Amino acid sequence: MKKTLVALSVLLSGAVMAKAPLTVEHLNQFNKLHDVVLSPDGRFLVYGQTNGGFSPADTSSDLYLMDLSNLNKVTRITQSAGRESQLQWANDGQSIYFIANRSGTNQVWQLPLYGGEALQITDLPLPVEGFKVSANNKQLALALSVKPGCQNLQCTLDAKAADAAKKDTAMAYDQLMVRHWDSWLTPYRSHLHIAELGKGTVKNAVNLMSEWNTDIAGINEVAFTPDNESLVFSAKIPAEDQAWHTNYDIFKVPVSGGEKQNMTEANPAWDAQPSFSADGRFMAYKAMSKPQAEADKFSLILLDMVTGQRNELAPEFDRSISDYKFGPDNRTVYVTTQDVGQYSIYAINTSFGDVRKVHGNGTAGALNVASDKIVFTNHKLDMPPEVFQLSTDGGSLTQLTDINANWRKEVQFGDYEQFSFKGANDATVYGYLVKPWNFDAKKKYPMAFLVHGGPQGSFGNMFNERWNAQMYAAKGYAVVMVDFHGSTGYGQAFTDAISRDWGGKPLEDLKKGFDYIVQAQPWIDGNRACALGASYGGYMMNWIAGNWPTGFKCLVNHAGLYDMPSFYGSTEELWFPEFDLGGPVWQPESDYQKFNPAALADKWQTPMLVIHGLKDYRVPYAQGLGAFTNLQRKGIDSRLVIFPDENHWILNKDNRVRWYNEVFQWLDKYTKG
Repeated sequence: MKKTLVALSVLLSGAVMAKAPLTVEHLNQFNKLHDVVLSPDGRFLVYGQTNGGFSPADTSSDLYLMDLSNLNKVTRITQSAGRESQLQWANDGQSIYFIANRSGTNQVWQLPLYGGEALQITDLPLPVEGFKVSANNKQLALALSVKPGCQNLQCTLDAKAADAAKKDTAMAYDQLMVRHWDSWLTPYRSHLHIAELGKGTVKNAVNLMSEWNTDIAGINEVAFTPDNESLVFSAKIPAEDQAWHTNYDIFKVPVSGGEKQNMTEANPAWDAQPSFSADGRFMAYKAMSKPQAEADKFSLILLDMVTGQRNELAPEFDRSISDYKFGPDNRTVYVTTQDVGQYSIYAINTSFGDVRKVHGNGTAGALNVASDKIVFTNHKLDMPPEVFQLSTDGGSLTQLTDINANWRKEVQFGDYEQFSFKGANDATVYGYLVKPWNFDAKKKYPMAFLVHGGPQGSFGNMFNERWNAQMYAAKGYAVVMVDFHGSTGYGQAFTDAISRDWGGKPLEDLKKGFDYIVQAQPWIDGNRACALGASYGGYMMNWIAGNWPTGFKCLVNHAGLYDMPSFYGSTEELWFPEFDLGGPVWQPESDYQKFNPAALADKWQTPMLVIHGLKDYRVPYAQGLGAFTNLQRKGIDSRLVIFPDENHWILNKDNRVRWYNEVFQWLDKYTKG
């Protein structure tokens, strides 16, 4: 009897410790990294960690200091109720700056790392949106939202008071854009300001662009010149065509104020993210070459500050630069870029343009380079983001954090693999397959066929919350994701192939990818398949409904485009449809009717779940309503789920639970019923 009880105890213990499939509750509870920054000497790492409440029920968000000479030494350096963001090291490595709301609004704080409390650096009457500290620690560049034309902060405060005193609620506009993503635009713009440090708490700041009616592109697009006498920043020049061009330029303005010099006036396309080598010799920046394009190749340009010579770095490197950092030798630039289903790290020599892959497994981000090391975040289809370290030659890969160790102990992920096949024009097309979490080769499994948005995007080797492939594997589905023509990371020509061909080669790739994977993996039941997509992926669900009506048992359309002519008149960034679809909607040679799902509404027959957010101004909700109206009018089984408080994405945790539940009930109804 005693032996039986012991055996039972072991069995129960094993059952408790057994891993379970991923759930949406798991997705809401894993711990997240943010603001991963390496000290100037490469010895220390500071990162933010926001806990998801998994175990114990901890939802705190604080900063941690890691000594990279002793990886077991990690110190929690903040324990505030709020969250710190936009971390920046002081040049001497003795303290860090960050933004926090500890005094009523977001302001800049400085925390000594070797004793002492955080000090409030700014006490401005407006919240700080972003900041940069000069290398000599004497000046502070600030992004503040102000009223164009105002010479001082009080002017903006007066304007806000006048707005609050209005009795009506009207909003009036004289030019586009009038709204963006999920917000109607206000009369206020994010402008670049300058303030002096070292003279007590900063209570005032000088606007360096008060006469402009446009925003800076973001504080990450701002840099001090090596002599600390000027700032460079990316922005659109004030004009009335903001909604239909992508001509961001890089401007230089003295910190004392005055005329702004356009440093990239000759390029009519997008210029972005200027920064300087530590020795001051080079200014680097990213540049596209096609006006109006938002998915063109971002090349890296080097401007020699001594000779004035400007050159594209490694022009034959057929990848679009995402992020970059100068190496400690000032003659090597380390870049991240999408690369055949990964986000890889490459090293590029500035003198000869030699390109060398440093890391290429998973999705690399938060790139830091100092001393002899590269520090970055990485995540994969079966791993949320963690911090890793490499030597600058690509060796000695070390995982620095494991903030989800306990979380991962309870979750069993499905195995995954990359595959390729011959798609449209006999080109090689790649995709990913994720197997069910409890895969048994003797069984047949239904398929979840995921189509990414963008359309210039990718469903690669990454871990995310909104379209997590492992969620479908956890429900017993084979997950198939095809990077069709138009996807990023396979060369610019492949990405460009979707423009003016939304319903052509991409659909052919999806059909051929479907056929390939069903033949290559006989355990996948192609007769029990549902397709799902959002944004362009949602458009493709509507396009499939009219062009491949018997391909799937069901469709899931999140924020999908349905009627292309009406989409043009209701979206906000007009440069996107005008570039991808051949100009404004009234031009007879444009593609709005050629690739219009609504024009094929009579052919629809596949049951469809339609999901939309009311605050989605990129693909306004009438697009989802139009698809649902057609489905209902034709008597096709359909369901409409509206989220009044969501935009183009589902961001609220409780809404995420409902979203996944709706999706899986729909899939199960048609593949497992």
